[in-house]
Amino acid sequence: MTNPPSEHSARGVEEHVESNEYLAKRQLKKGTAGWLLLAGLGVSYVVSGDYSGWNFGLAHGGFGGLAIAAVIIAGMYLALVLGMAELSSALPAAGGGYTFARRALGPWGGFATGTAILIEYSIAPAAIATFIGAYVESLGLFGIHNGWWVYLAAYAFFIGIHLSGVGEALKVMFVITAIALLGLVIFAVCAIGQFDVSNLTTIAVDVNAAGASAILPHGYLGIWAAIPFAIWFFLAIEGVPLAAEETANPEKNVPRGIIAAMTVLLVTCAVVLVLTTGVGGAQQMSASGNPLVEALGSGVGAKLVNYIGLAGLIASFFSIIYAYSRQLFALSRAGYLPTQLSVTNSRKAPTLALIVPGVIGFLLSLTGKGDLLLNMAVFGAAVSYVLMMVSHIVLRRREPNMPRPYRTPGGIATTGFALVIAVVAVIATFLVDPKAVGLCLLVFCAFMLYFAVYSRHHLVANSPDEEFAMLAEAEDELK
Repeated sequence: MTNPPSEHSARGVEEHVESNEYLAKRQLKKGTAGWLLLAGLGVSYVVSGDYSGWNFGLAHGGFGGLAIAAVIIAGMYLALVLGMAELSSALPAAGGGYTFARRALGPWGGFATGTAILIEYSIAPAAIATFIGAYVESLGLFGIHNGWWVYLAAYAFFIGIHLSGVGEALKVMFVITAIALLGLVIFAVCAIGQFDVSNLTTIAVDVNAAGASAILPHGYLGIWAAIPFAIWFFLAIEGVPLAAEETANPEKNVPRGIIAAMTVLLVTCAVVLVLTTGVGGAQQMSASGNPLVEALGSGVGAKLVNYIGLAGLIASFFSIIYAYSRQLFALSRAGYLPTQLSVTNSRKAPTLALIVPGVIGFLLSLTGKGDLLLNMAVFGAAVSYVLMMVSHIVLRRREPNMPRPYRTPGGIATTGFALVIAVVAVIATFLVDPKAVGLCLLVFCAFMLYFAVYSRHHLVANSPDEEFAMLAEAEDELK
């Protein structure tokens, strides 16, 4: 039984209170992760970006263009992470970015943010699946070749592990991530002796491009076009707060975990970008599905990095499945999306929230277009960054006294910087492939239409994310 709906005309939504039985069927396992496990989760989201994907940016900006883009994007992500650390300490719930935006921007802004994150996390594993296929094929084990059945096996196996429960899944993820980081260390040791600065400038210069040079073969515009690929070095780290409801002492552990993960990723980004290009050559690496392996050649080190690189791709694939399931779970539990999607099994894992995006991702992976899927995922991510940074600024202005166990250094100046770069990143995705990003925009609009027509009239007032927002609204009314 549910209570009668109560209309919030100022927000244009209707909310009702669901029964305890409804919420009991939608419970995650509490207190599973500490800050170290969360740091591992943050690295695992991203580490596949070190092994493949970023290198396609060399074709658009050359080494110089991609390097400048990477510095700008690293700054954006550092500011973003510091802003999200504050938001996650104040609002620890499974909705992550959706929860923050729901408090700051209302139901429309919350759902828009959650939708953008869901687009990102549903498409990113599909891109990673194609890179897994490339690494599997390069190993040549038992005559295995890249193909649809490799993608299917990856989705089926790792979704199955997630269905067994979050504690087991996060521990497996942590071990795989540690192996992936070891692989980057081995790569660096093998590559540093082969580094040749002339390899950084092997891409032909476009003499018609403004500002073109050996280091910037496609000119200044190449820097902008390389931004979506620079994002791949850090894409999805913002998913750490999605584990808030399954974390012990989330107010402290989520900020510590996400900042520790970002520190590691800044180092791996610099090492991989410089050494891979300087050993393998910018032109040669610009279209490679497994750049670290191809850069090292056919030696023992290359073979070892190939095996471990596969672990790195699996780590991100595995953890982003976790992320999309929690984002979908939170939106469904609160009534923004069909509520059946948030029902959890006996191990407290959201069954349909794991399976449905997995099916969609598998179908997308059949295109085999990793670079295209990467850009589409970046579009969703960049849109969510814009909305989350606006949320931070709004909450600082509107609710200055809201309890914040962690506060962003620099305050709104820090998140304002991230906001500006995120807007630039959204535009940059259209430079790479306007048709594919236009399709993502249509999907985003379709979700918003669903909300306008149906789900805004069926929100669940006593879901944790809605309760955070309703508390703030009640306080505003008292004032």
